[in-house]
Amino acid sequence: MSDFTISHVEFHVGDARQAAYYYRTAFGFRTIAEGGPETGLEGRRSVLLAQGDIRLLLTSDLTTDGPVARYVARHGDGVANVALRTRDAGRALRTALDHGAEQVTGLHTVEQPDGTVSTAAVRAFGDTVHSFVQYENDDQLPGPYLRWVDTADDRPEEGELLATLDHFAVCLPAGELKKTVDFYQNALGFSEAFEEFIEVGDQAMESKVVRSPSGAVTFTFLEPDVRRKPGQIDAFLDAHGGAGVQHLAFGTSAIAGAVRRLSTQGVDFLHTPATYYDAVEGRVGPLGGDLDVLRELCVLADRDQWGLLYQIFTRSPHARGTFFLELIERRGAQTFGSGNIKGLYEAVERAQVAAGAGAR
Repeated sequence: MSDFTISHVEFHVGDARQAAYYYRTAFGFRTIAEGGPETGLEGRRSVLLAQGDIRLLLTSDLTTDGPVARYVARHGDGVANVALRTRDAGRALRTALDHGAEQVTGLHTVEQPDGTVSTAAVRAFGDTVHSFVQYENDDQLPGPYLRWVDTADDRPEEGELLATLDHFAVCLPAGELKKTVDFYQNALGFSEAFEEFIEVGDQAMESKVVRSPSGAVTFTFLEPDVRRKPGQIDAFLDAHGGAGVQHLAFGTSAIAGAVRRLSTQGVDFLHTPATYYDAVEGRVGPLGGDLDVLRELCVLADRDQWGLLYQIFTRSPHARGTFFLELIERRGAQTFGSGNIKGLYEAVERAQVAAGAGAR
């Protein structure tokens, strides 16, 4: 069975070049490739962005009735494909189908100027798919019908802030958590790494984390508890139109510097009440001089048996208030502490309450 790594994450968006401009100016990504009718990508425009080991592919339709345009109409801009790199895309497809996966596209091979790329795709959750991507060299473009562009002027003078795709958080309708985790274990060879039942006031949800054998691909799945009051998971499902990626977590080695710089570039981070920091050391242990910095920047702290992790969430820039991003710095932590997902839940709840109050 394939041991996957992340090839790239494809967003379906209303305007690929406009979305690329946002990620470049706000988050410091650089454009490394483009695709369109001139490269064999009929009816679409794609822009490939890079920073650290992260590759984001932004794709839009050039017409109003294509599949990308229909996705955007149904869900808004969002993650449509988490592309998994494998040494053998055909084998990965056959294994997934043998374990009940739904095929979206069969094996397809394209001769690129920099080498051959083979792809296939299966349904993951909702309208999100996993494509299996096979290419030989790390310096190849990771998708078909892309061409390199000159990015010398795109590199930030201060250096790159974001290094890795730490994990994906996915909201699922009630009743789909177990079968989704079973799919990842049986069809893709992932293992369950963590589970938690989270209660926040009158609301509650189930969470399970699955990870590839290499540890390079991690999904956190969230399912609302329908016995409790509807909360932000339900709100995402309603606004998004079903299951989907709620956020990506970008790994950084210096979260304080990243938050400071990204804030000046237009990124809006969620607020954390001052009372959170009065109790945080009692939960995670001494933080030394970090505590004042975390308090200043509204960064959350958590711990597992291996060490600390720091994290902060952005406010969604989308009209539907769905997809957003996370920054995470791991200081030894290998999984998630007991307060990690609860911290996210409470932060998003505060943002939604504030937005509702502002609308009245």
